[in-house]
Amino acid sequence: MIQIRPISDLRNNFSSIESIVNSGSPVYLTKNGYGSMVVLSLEQYSRLTDSVELALDEADRYAASTTERLTHEEVFSRLRSAVNGKQL
Repeated sequence: MIQIRPISDLRNNFSSIESIVNSGSPVYLTKNGYGSMVVLSLEQYSRLTDSVELALDEADRYAASTTERLTHEEVFSRLRSAVNGKQL
C-alpha cells in the first residue's frame, strides 16, 4: 500500500516512518497537500542508483579508451532510438 504522510510526520512520528521504510516501502511526504519528497531505505536507494553508477563507470572507461566524442544531441538521439526500439 502506498504510504503518503505529511512532512510533519517525519519529525513527529519518525520511528513509524522508519519502520515502514525499513520494511521495504517508500514513504511519500507532502507539504501543504503537495508532494515534497520520498523517503527510502539505503538498500532501496542503492538498488535504484547502482546500475546508474555502473553505467557511468563504464562510460568513463570508454571515454578514456577513445578520442570519439559525441554532442548531447547525438547522445540523446541514440538514447531515444534505443528506448523506442529502433536500431542504432
